[in-house]
Amino acid sequence: MKDLASADFDRLAGTASAASRDGLPLPRRYRAIAAISFGTALVVIDGTIATVALPTIARDLGVAGSAAVLVVTVYQLALVMTLLPFSALGDRIGHRRLYQYGQFLFLVATLLCFFARSLPFLLVVRVAQALGAAASLSVSTAMIRTVYPARQLGRGLGVNGVVVSSSGALAPTLGGFILGVAPWPWVFAMGAPLALLALLLGRALPDPEPHDAPYNLLGALLCALTFGLVIGGLEALVHGSSPVVSAAIVVAGLVIGWIFVRRELGEKQPVMPVDLLGRPVFALSVAGAFTTFIASMTFLLSLPFRLQHEFGFSPGEVGALIAPWPLTSLFVAPLAGALSDRFPAGLLGGIGMAIATAGLLLMAWLPADPAWIDIAWRMALCGAGFGLFLSPNARLIIGSAPRERAASAGGLISTTRLTGQTLGATLLAALLALGIGGGSVPALLAAGLAMVAGLCSVARLNPAIRNPPVQEIADI
Repeated sequence: MKDLASADFDRLAGTASAASRDGLPLPRRYRAIAAISFGTALVVIDGTIATVALPTIARDLGVAGSAAVLVVTVYQLALVMTLLPFSALGDRIGHRRLYQYGQFLFLVATLLCFFARSLPFLLVVRVAQALGAAASLSVSTAMIRTVYPARQLGRGLGVNGVVVSSSGALAPTLGGFILGVAPWPWVFAMGAPLALLALLLGRALPDPEPHDAPYNLLGALLCALTFGLVIGGLEALVHGSSPVVSAAIVVAGLVIGWIFVRRELGEKQPVMPVDLLGRPVFALSVAGAFTTFIASMTFLLSLPFRLQHEFGFSPGEVGALIAPWPLTSLFVAPLAGALSDRFPAGLLGGIGMAIATAGLLLMAWLPADPAWIDIAWRMALCGAGFGLFLSPNARLIIGSAPRERAASAGGLISTTRLTGQTLGATLLAALLALGIGGGSVPALLAAGLAMVAGLCSVARLNPAIRNPPVQEIADI
């Protein structure tokens, strides 16, 4: 009943040695885990911590608040556009080398924040930060597969999930504290120690294994244009730009995307792993992850509006009411990761999404005057469901890819997460513009998306999907 994992692929296809399947030796493994954890925390914190500083940045630089929002959106867009091209580059020059280059670029760009005296200069610096973060993030999941023994891959991805959840929960509080005692550039500078630690510990990461295959530069450019135009056009549409111009940008992105995918199908080393997406178990895992990230972002961003406007909670109370979700995920994610080393990810994901769907429906149908506990236990239920789904799902995506394609699979995981979150925010903006984003509609939509993710997960239990023929594995 167990899902096909990395050890099975290595055994059947002969793509890795026994030593590589055993992970790094101790204590080097612990130093490598710390290096990856610091780099992951850096990316998550830097992507969200700037939100609390936007009003201060707008005031100090003399720009409108809507213009200051570009500090966040430019960073996210640059990440989404470059993750897959960087993952392909990592396969060519070696994962550790690209990871360290990314940390160094981020460190330099962070120091440049102190010289920002205008919004355009700050945006250039943020793009540089995003490029450094993307370079590191694009190969971090692939290195987790090499750092941990194959039998502990789920546990390793669970630990990484804890880092992501805790960093996301910590970022707003940390940003507010820094703004209370220091100027806004220090909000960005707090990532510098994490980058420095990742650089120092990075010597323990798996040794680079570069390949001689030429880099698919045109494919990388088409990939960046596809994501940049489609997401940029949707963002422009929901923020009041000309509908005709916004639609034209989206259509241009879709056309380029069609050309990109057609071209990638004929490449031996595609930037986007379209060949792996042709495998049902891989495609279902990516589709499930995509819908969960849209669901969680749409719901979580809508919650402050509903809690304040409909139920009268203060902003401080809203933060406390949201906290049970990430706090529960913090404990469930590593447990789910460990369980995925023993039980099918399809089963764990199906149970998780059933729990999450129930929690989201209960949040949609809150009582007229809910107490704190009425909301807290429902949020904890949602957090438990999503935590039970994500780590096993990531394990299956990484484990079902050939070892030499692990960076592409890991880059796709990160791209799926960021794209889903960005589209979730865009969806909420559209719902708010329609006047239905501050009530129960986002929770109901999120519940529907969670149900779709659950169906994708359960479908992977089908033996024909879970266990492809040995010859098909060998051909990858």
